[in-house]
Amino acid sequence: MRPCRVRQTLYCFAFVVGGCTSPDPAASGTVVGNARAGQALIAESGCATCHTVPGVAGASGRIGPALDGFARRSYIAGVLLNTPPNLVAWLVSPQSIKPGNAMPDLGLSRKDAADMAAYLYTLK
Repeated sequence: MRPCRVRQTLYCFAFVVGGCTSPDPAASGTVVGNARAGQALIAESGCATCHTVPGVAGASGRIGPALDGFARRSYIAGVLLNTPPNLVAWLVSPQSIKPGNAMPDLGLSRKDAADMAAYLYTLK
């Protein structure tokens, strides 16, 4: 079996064993950040250029995925389990996690990324 096929099989197995829905990070109380500040940062940081983000004026970009229902997603960028620490790491340095992807490193601090994550987890 090829390595890619093995990885896909393991992901599928983990998904089935773990249940068909991703955990709700916001419900578990593990999201640390200010959602209101995160919403403002998303508007100010240029996220709207690439993403459609509910609740953010003018955020209707089509380059990256729409972020509605983000809290229910299983994966971030198809490579990280959707957990608050992983989302913060992704927002701080997406190029170090998935080199060559379309999302640029924005120079966000961990605090700003945590605030943005808190807002994204309100999107159910």
